[in-house]
Amino acid sequence: MKLTSAAFVHYGGIPRRYTCDGDDVSPPLSWTEVPAGTRSLALIADDPDAPDPAAPQRTWVHWVVVDLPPESNGLPEGGRLPAGAREGLNDWKRTGYGGPCPPIGRHRYIFKLYALDTTLPGLKRPTKAELEHAMRGHVLVHTELIGMYERQHTRSGEE
Repeated sequence: MKLTSAAFVHYGGIPRRYTCDGDDVSPPLSWTEVPAGTRSLALIADDPDAPDPAAPQRTWVHWVVVDLPPESNGLPEGGRLPAGAREGLNDWKRTGYGGPCPPIGRHRYIFKLYALDTTLPGLKRPTKAELEHAMRGHVLVHTELIGMYERQHTRSGEE
């Protein structure tokens, strides 16, 4: 299975539009080669470098999506979900996408797509941990797309 974006390449810079410094909309995502037997897809986007990549202390969750249909081939910019798919809670304690907004340094943002041999209707608005628990033993394959972002901090008195 392959996961790509028309907005950035693997390990490339995430455009400002998809961050807290821009429009804070999710980037377009596309996937191919979903394996036979897949009943649903799940997506997690997180930042393992929080708060500082030089001394990471936690992984910050930006987006959780469950029950994407296996026949789907991506999500458009802004993340309009196909019928049946649901968003879980990110670390801002809200559903939906929250873009990169690192307080310091250049962070990695990992978009992880999982092909599952089941659907997860019991998960209404799961956290990442709840989704990962529910997926145990059901992951057929997974893939990742990593984007990078560093805020352009200004000097005092400048915008």
